[in-house]
Amino acid sequence: MFKRKLKPVRSVLECKVLSERDIVKIHQAALEVMEEAGVRFPSERALNVLEEAGCPVDRQTMVAKLPSGLVMDCLRRAPSQYLLAGRDPKDDLWIDDKTSYLSTDGCAVDFYDIRTGELRRSTKQDITDACRVADYLPEISYIWGPPVSAQDVPAAVRPLHEIEASMDGTTMHIQPETVISRTIARFALEMAAAVAGGKEALRKRPLFSYMQCATDPLGQDGGSLEASMVAAEWGIPTGFMPMPMSCATAPATLAGNLVVTTVDAVSPLVLMQLVNPGAPVYFAAAPTAIDLQTGGYTGGGPEDFLLAAAFSQICRFYQIPLAMGAFATGSKEPDWQAAVDNCFSGLLPVLTRTAILNGAGTLNGSKIFSLQALIMDAEIYSIIARVAEGIEVSDETLAVELIKKIGPGGNFLAEKHTRQHMKEIWRPVVYDRKPYGAWLESGKRGAFEEATEKARWILENHAVQPLEPGIKQEFSRIIKAAEKELAG
Repeated sequence: MFKRKLKPVRSVLECKVLSERDIVKIHQAALEVMEEAGVRFPSERALNVLEEAGCPVDRQTMVAKLPSGLVMDCLRRAPSQYLLAGRDPKDDLWIDDKTSYLSTDGCAVDFYDIRTGELRRSTKQDITDACRVADYLPEISYIWGPPVSAQDVPAAVRPLHEIEASMDGTTMHIQPETVISRTIARFALEMAAAVAGGKEALRKRPLFSYMQCATDPLGQDGGSLEASMVAAEWGIPTGFMPMPMSCATAPATLAGNLVVTTVDAVSPLVLMQLVNPGAPVYFAAAPTAIDLQTGGYTGGGPEDFLLAAAFSQICRFYQIPLAMGAFATGSKEPDWQAAVDNCFSGLLPVLTRTAILNGAGTLNGSKIFSLQALIMDAEIYSIIARVAEGIEVSDETLAVELIKKIGPGGNFLAEKHTRQHMKEIWRPVVYDRKPYGAWLESGKRGAFEEATEKARWILENHAVQPLEPGIKQEFSRIIKAAEKELAG
């Protein structure tokens, strides 16, 4: 069994695109919008909780207005640090204000087949394969999504099959985003409890957390709200991801976009804290600007990078962890465009100390998953990690005595100091550094070819700690029970 060692990132460098004054103005604007315009919560359960807490509720429009005092009280209740547990404790993640982790992206509907090279619809087995490759890579810290949609199973219970397939492929923490009903949430938590050893054990070691999407602007999805309310009752971390597009579901200005993003992230936090004060909640976001030619989601561009860095600062102001959409390039293949997008979209969140970066492995604005892209994104992240470490300046690293000893024209290769520190130098896995002649002899193999070979090797050789047979039987029972209840 091959077990990779997790490589989280702790940046000593820091980037700021907003001043403290800017952050306060965006915060005040968001409070004003929540209190005066309100947010749509299309769930009677959610509206009941909000109304009981003193929020003015319009049952016809399903809009609740959130008093500023209540919002601030709920923000203070939410923890700023907590555990995202792995099935294997070695994969545990501690979410704090210092460490950045990278995950896969979620729910792509197309998959580049590693064996044929053809693009096809995704399956349940593709989830397990993607998770196995991610499980091997030290840069990937947990699974978001799942990476692709299991389109070969019944849609009604698809999220449960996807959880099973993910757990078959990794011992890392899993964060499903397809649990979007109260019923499915209950069955999904039963599956997690079966692995953890019971409901209370799951509360102490949450093996998965929930990610839901907002319905920008100023709205939430009813099924997602109710699923997350169940999660909050169980003490399972949950978060909502706004994806406002400037010029469409947000103002054209980036500051206006940040107000919408803040409202759509903060408002469900208020609900979760009312359901269970102190429940772990995180912010999530993938703000962007509309493509002015097609009207579509850009999936990469300077606005995306600025918005990501800015909202990370806003979340640090609130002392709430952030999961930021990153790496989900609009490129259709892992090419030059993908590399440019993913370098910037990965670097700025790390330099603003974002807790979680979602997106490794996807293309075409999160619609296509590629194992080669996953490996190449992990390599990009390893470069970002090295940059974020900065430069240590100490007597040991200055090496003055050694430099004087070697003197003019000398060589440092054989020195003990070199042997001690040479492992700190970044080394590539798929990055091409071959001499030109060797590159020609290799058939002009580059990063894509190296990543293809690496992915095939991982699928053939990397073994993941299997689920116990009893747990697999319990999964089967739960899924069948869900099928029966939903069919009824």
